[in-house]
Order: sequence, then structure tokens, then C-alpha cells
Amino acid sequence: MLDELRIRNFAIIDDLHLHFKPGLNILTGETGAGKSIIIDAVGLLLGDRATADWVRAGSELAEIEANFRLPLEGNLVAELGAELEDQGLEDPDNPHWISLSREVRLSGRNISRINGRAVSLQILSKIAAHLIDVHGQGEHLGLLQPRTHLFLLDRYAGLSPLRLEIARQVGELRTVSAELQRLRQDARTMAQRVDLLSFQVEEIVSANLQTDELAILEAERRRLSNAETLRQLAQSTQAILDEGESEVPGAVDLVSEAVGRLEKLARIDPDMANTARESQGLLEELSELGRTLQDYAEQLESNPRRLREVEERLELIAGLKRKYGDTIEQVIAFGAQAQSELDTMGNWETRSAELEASEEALLHSIGESAARLSQQRRTAGDKLARQVEVELADLRMDRAQFGVAMDQNEREDGVYLPDGRRVACRNTGIDKVEFLISANPGEPLKPMVKVASGGETARLMLALKGVLAQAVATPTLIFDEIDQGIGGRVGAVVGRKLWRLTGAQRNESAQEASHQVLCITHLPQLAAFGDYHLTVLKQVLAENGVDRTRTHVTALDDDDRVEELMQMLGATTEAGRRSVMEMMEDVAKVKQADSAS
Repeated sequence: MLDELRIRNFAIIDDLHLHFKPGLNILTGETGAGKSIIIDAVGLLLGDRATADWVRAGSELAEIEANFRLPLEGNLVAELGAELEDQGLEDPDNPHWISLSREVRLSGRNISRINGRAVSLQILSKIAAHLIDVHGQGEHLGLLQPRTHLFLLDRYAGLSPLRLEIARQVGELRTVSAELQRLRQDARTMAQRVDLLSFQVEEIVSANLQTDELAILEAERRRLSNAETLRQLAQSTQAILDEGESEVPGAVDLVSEAVGRLEKLARIDPDMANTARESQGLLEELSELGRTLQDYAEQLESNPRRLREVEERLELIAGLKRKYGDTIEQVIAFGAQAQSELDTMGNWETRSAELEASEEALLHSIGESAARLSQQRRTAGDKLARQVEVELADLRMDRAQFGVAMDQNEREDGVYLPDGRRVACRNTGIDKVEFLISANPGEPLKPMVKVASGGETARLMLALKGVLAQAVATPTLIFDEIDQGIGGRVGAVVGRKLWRLTGAQRNESAQEASHQVLCITHLPQLAAFGDYHLTVLKQVLAENGVDRTRTHVTALDDDDRVEELMQMLGATTEAGRRSVMEMMEDVAKVKQADSAS
């Protein structure tokens, strides 16, 4: 529940510190005193648009802060706890308290905080929506929005678990259908891709590439292309070594003669023995070089056929490199990757068949569950309608009718229902739900948002709130002048309904109220049902020689409350006092009777 509200420099409010209590909190005061401004400040916590116009004149920023006390257990605590944990906003030291705040600056910058940590406005409004529900004259609560009706009906009937299970299955169906659709759309492209990959793999594999063959082939081509030149060079070089030219002996003969002379020299001078041995080694190397050149020349031959084979192989490798990579290694790697992709795509037809079977099974399974959920919704809708009509009768709308409209959209590719139809299905099931109302006899049921009368809207809201109190988990309900358009007699009934929304009649103490209700009202008959009464006053005080308007709020004790109700009744005489006392006694009897029932 809302325990504390602090407003600084907001409109005509300079510094307002409010404390609220469980049960029905009443705020009264003259028009223009600032009651609705307090609600506007709360609206900023719910994500309402903020402008610099809200900042009090002479100030740089306006601040709104609200502290909420959470119940010890329940769905609200679990849901909020999970969301706060996801955002890293939980306060382990105060798990049952939560603080929301917002700053509005003249510069236009806004800062939102949860438990003192800066958050986006979207997160602030999302968390605040769990805690506060505000309804003002001419403004519809979430209950009036058709998008909420299905969820309210499901919560009223306890159908949320089944709806969540359907949502899980629908999510699975969407995943399967998306993959199947992709496969179907890509069937031709995939077939073309398979052909291309098969060709590429075959072309690379059949080439039987070796990582080191390019250098070998290029060397062989050079030899084959220059075989005659190489043979002539080898033979002429071998001839110089072994035979010489013209009258010049061969190099081997000359070296042999030099070696002989060195051996004689060594016999005379032993110090030259090593030199003689080295010269003998040189002679042997020259002889071996001659033999090598002779063998090389004999092996060389013109082989045009082999040359063509080598050149064709080199051209094949060059073509593969142009297509698949700059090196043989890259070409081989490309082939391996193409083969891997081909292996993956090879089973797409099998995968498509599996997905089609899964899709068909899910369409039947979801249809059965959704049909069961739809039937339970229809039963719950009829029950809800009868209960709301009873509440409306108490609010002097005994001829009003209330209905729950449900509709489905047939669709060729929808889920299969047991009756053979195929209908569209969303996360919430196959139904579109909307609450309808007929306020006057003879008028057809119409959507609630089209109800024109403000008084009828207020009473309709109260009737719905009374029935859906357990369905609406929001702990704090705020009503801003919902008594517009209704008289004192109905005002008393409205006051009783608001008080019953707190659940106080079902508990020993308002401390255990299921809802905390805050209501701004001008009707004393409604205000008399309050458990806690605050009056809002407008004061004009001098600030630095200039008169400034301020809003002041006072909590009323029993005597002050009688005076306030007399003022609201417009009867400040002794007779007026007796009327107020009688009214309060009647309210006490009603509360006592309701609590005993």
C-alpha cells in the first residue's frame, strides 16, 4: 500500500509530506486547493508526460517520491520481486518496501528512480502499475480498456495457468512454423545451392591437389620447355672438363697434372702434404662433376606430351585458385567448408517433414486446450455479468445490463477446434474478450468505452471494482472525484462500495485490508465512510514580500472531521451538526452490519 508521499515544488505545492493508512482514505477540500494536483503528481510516477510547467515558480526542479509497503507474501510480492531482481533494483535490506521517485527539471530533463537507483521512465511506469491504479473523472481505468478484459476475466476465473500453458505451446508453434516457412521459401534456392556446392566439391576433390605440387610442376615445366638448351649446356660443360677445346687440354687433365706435381712437391717438403691431399679431392670433385653432367645430359630429352600434361595441370590449378582461393591450401579449405555445408543441407527434406508433423500436432493440441479455455471463459463471463448487474442495482442502475462478449476469427491455417473449425490463436488463446454495458432499458449492449455519462461510468467502475477486487492485484486504488454526476443518495452507496473494496468487512481490522483506497470527493455522504480523513487547504503566504499560494494537508480527528463534513454539507448550524452525527452513526451501523455478515 501507499504509505508515504512526498511532493516538492510541484505546481502550487512547495513541500507536502503525506502519510496514508490502510482502508479508505478520504481527501476533501475546496475546489482549487490542490487535491487533484496531488493525483497529478502520482500520475507522474505512473509515466504521465512531464513538462517544465509543473515546476513551481522560482524552483529549478519538482520532486515526487512515494514509499510503498508490500504484503509479506502473495503474487504481487513474487511478481514485483522477480522484476526488480531482473533489473537489479531489489533492496535486500528492505524486501517489503519499495520507493519510487521522479524529478522534473526546468531544463526538460527528467530522472526516474526505483529504490534510489536511476531507471528509464518505461521501467518506472511498469513497476508503478503493479502498485497504483488511478481513476479520475473523464478518465478510464485500465478496466475500461478492452485489452485488459481478457486478463481480468481469466484472473477472475483462475484461468491464468491454462492460458500460460497455451502461450508456451503457441511460442513453440511459432518457432516450428517459422523454421518450416523458411525451409519452404528457400526450397528452390536450397536446391540451387546444393547443385552449386556439389559441383564445387567435385571439382576440388577430383583435382586431388597436393599442397607442395605447384613449385614442383613449375620446375618441371621449365626443364621440359628448355630441354635442348639444357642438354647442350651440360654437354659443353662436361666437354670442357674432360676433353678441352682446340689445343687446350680438359680441365680434369690439367688438374690431374697439377696434382701430380703437388705430390712430388710434398715428397720433398712434407709441410705441403695437406695441400696435395686437398688438390686430390678437387680432382675427384671435378671428375664427379663431369660424370654428373654426362648423366644429366643423357636424361634430358624432349617430351612434348609430358610438357602438355604439366601445363594442363598448372592451368587447372590456376583456374581453381581464381575461383576458390589464392593458394592451394585455401582451395582445399574452401572444398572442405563446401562439403560441410552440403552435409548440413542434405537433410533439409527430412527436416521439413519432421517440422510439418510437429506443426500439425501442435495445431491440434493447442486447439483442444484453447477450446477448453474458451468454454471456461464463457461460463465465467456469464457469472461475472450477473454479479456486476447486482452491484449496479445497488448503485441505482437496477435496469442496467452487463455482458461479456467473446469472439473468434476463423482462419485457414489456424488451430484445429474439436468442432472442426480452424481459428486464429494468440498467446492468450482463441478469444477476443470485451465487456459490454447497457445503461438504459431497450438499449443494446455496447463497449464500456462508449458509455457517455460520467455518473454511469463512475458507478460502472465501482461495480466492476467490487466484483473484480480479487482479480485486480493492484494494492492501492485512487479515485479522483468519481462522485461527479451522482447525488447524495447514490454517494452513500458509492462510499459503502469504496469501503468494501478495502476488504475491511472481511477482516478484523483494516490493517489487513485487501486494497487501500484513496478517494477525492465533494460528497459528505461518501466521505463519511472513510477510515482516515485528510483535508486539503489552499493558503496564501508572503514570501520575500510577495504573496504565494501553498497547498496544506491536515489529518482530521473525530471532531475536526465533523466540522469538515458540516462544511461539505453546507450546514454549519447546530441542526447541521446533528445531521452529520446521524450520518456518521448510520455509516458506523452499516460498517458493523457488513463486517458481521
